[in-house]
Amino acid sequence: MALRLLTYVEQTADHLRSEISRGRWVDELPGADRLGADLGVNHTTVGAAIQQLESEGLLISQGAGRKRKIVLPKDMATPSLRIAILLYERAEVNVDYIVDLQHRLLEAGHLVTLAPKTLQDLNMDLNRVQRIVKQTKTDAWIVKAGSRELLTWFAEQQIPTMALAGRRRGIMIGGAGPDKAPALQEAVQRLVALGHRRIVMLSRKERRKPSPGQLERTFFTELEKEGIKTGAFNLPDWIETPEGLNQCLESLFRHTPPTAMIIDEVPLFIGVERQLAEFGLLAPRDISLICMDPSPDFIWYRQSVSHITWDSRQLVRRIVRWAHNVGRGKADHHQSFFKAGFVEGGTIGQAPG
Repeated sequence: MALRLLTYVEQTADHLRSEISRGRWVDELPGADRLGADLGVNHTTVGAAIQQLESEGLLISQGAGRKRKIVLPKDMATPSLRIAILLYERAEVNVDYIVDLQHRLLEAGHLVTLAPKTLQDLNMDLNRVQRIVKQTKTDAWIVKAGSRELLTWFAEQQIPTMALAGRRRGIMIGGAGPDKAPALQEAVQRLVALGHRRIVMLSRKERRKPSPGQLERTFFTELEKEGIKTGAFNLPDWIETPEGLNQCLESLFRHTPPTAMIIDEVPLFIGVERQLAEFGLLAPRDISLICMDPSPDFIWYRQSVSHITWDSRQLVRRIVRWAHNVGRGKADHHQSFFKAGFVEGGTIGQAPG
């Protein structure tokens, strides 16, 4: 049998076909320019390889300037999974990227359900979580903002699990979330430049205990670099209820009030802002406020909200790719950390006085 040498176009098409089959790209193929740069192949060769895959029906053109849609044949398609999502709190049901994630997983052929209770409902209690897991018939779990103890337990189980944020570093478990540390450093430096010395970070219980998480340690380190003594004032304990939040804020503002607050998550930010308004305190006149997450709701604020932003589409794509790998029987323990940035808005200003 004569040896047949593949042309550059055929080699490129073969490589793209192989990468698609193993789930490197889901739904859409990157553009020819990006593929050419990644593969070290000229634009003409990549374009011809893409046309070959289109002729095979593996790719479908969606119009000029748009990415090609990936259409997997039945013998290459990922088996559908039953995927359960364990949210941190009920308010996350309507968060944009959680909604988008569910839609994308459904489009990929998976059956997606939300666990009947959230981690907050279960008080992050491992025994109660174990009961929920045992009662739920599913092939894989996505866990939002899990504690280290909880994610360690999931990593020890046979069922594949993806940690959506949470304290996952160093645990053998798939993970995805933004790397907020550099953006947080920038936010603290900006507050100090505006004269703030009494800066408080309001974080969830699982980020404070049994010891401060990575972001909280970054916060302390940055304050100490600026010569600010740190302690319980900067990272207060509080009971995670509306009443507990009110008590925490009353205590903070009773004697030596903070001049700036960095607040974890959008629902908590809104709750803090509302309760401060009841005290007669407004941002940035009386206090500077920064939210640790973005939200489409911020466009309705008269004063633009200072916040840390990140591209949730990267997170959604990563989790869909994880589901693809799991469906094909591939163990996927890779942890992805996406770039985040600080956006200065109208809720911070000079420290009062």
